Amino acid sequence: MRFPVHITVDMIKHQVRNGLKRQKRYPFVLMLEPLYTCNLACLGCSTERHTGKLKDRLPLEKCLQAVDESQAPAVSICGGEPTLYPELPELIEGIIKRKRHIYLCTNALLMDEKVFGVIPPHKRMSINVHLDGMRETHDYVVDRKGVFDKAIEAIKKAKKLGYHVVTNTTVFKETKIDEVEELCEFVSDLGIDGLLISPGYQYETVKEDMFLTRQDTERKFKRILEISKKYRLQSTPMFLEFAAGMRDYKCSPWSTVTYTPNGWKGPCYLIGEKFYDTWDEFWNGTDWDYWESRLDPKCQNCAMHSGFEASVVKDLGKSPKDMLRMAAWNIFG
Repeated sequence: MRFPVHITVDMIKHQVRNGLKRQKRYPFVLMLEPLYTCNLACLGCSTERHTGKLKDRLPLEKCLQAVDESQAPAVSICGGEPTLYPELPELIEGIIKRKRHIYLCTNALLMDEKVFGVIPPHKRMSINVHLDGMRETHDYVVDRKGVFDKAIEAIKKAKKLGYHVVTNTTVFKETKIDEVEELCEFVSDLGIDGLLISPGYQYETVKEDMFLTRQDTERKFKRILEISKKYRLQSTPMFLEFAAGMRDYKCSPWSTVTYTPNGWKGPCYLIGEKFYDTWDEFWNGTDWDYWESRLDPKCQNCAMHSGFEASVVKDLGKSPKDMLRMAAWNIFG
């Protein structure tokens, strides 16, 4: 299967429970940012994500409270660089006890020191290593030489030690899709368990002209849709068709909620219109109808999986053909 059985089962149970409660909106993923401290200053990353001080990190109990409040079956631990979070082993242990699945998003620089021998492999944890191209491109994007080679060595060691490992690649305006395909082949040969390729979309605090217009995304993702037939991409076929301009969906900003050192970020992972102190203020105070509509100027070029993969899932019931495609994609992928 493309995803481990327990992840698939947990996601289906989550949807059934909420369906029985007639819930129209509910989180699928919690983006948990326990800190804004980072050991890199990548060109496409928002300023706050690499300028935060370690003393300003979220307390462990606040992180676990966010997991409980969101009730999302998957938790993506990001930041900042989460391996810098001193309480990371306790955080992962607490999330696993709650039977959530974890994506530990990392640049891999500190895996030898902070993960291997400290946080054991577990079926509920995937290590998500960010790679934005082959050596020259990736080191340019992260603004430091040697990072690509360090990440590759960490991936090799992680697989040898029994960790579940996926990679995450952001496509920018200047990204060459031939290089993306080269990267897919390269990391697949390392035995990784999946690849996520996402269209880059501008954080509000990033000024560089490196992000995609909607037309850019459609052009590049027509090629990536073809690549997806050869490699274990984790994006659904329907999402890739949407990114390629072959389908249309409303956004589901509520499906991926974000908790940060500044509070709950609304309306979505990329747009921080407001930060809320409490879950109730965030969930009940966000105009979900407006942000679903994609009418806001900030939404015009966005095709992020965080907003649209849940829309794919919601619409499956309208098409038996799509339901069969999705099942076959997961089972035989």
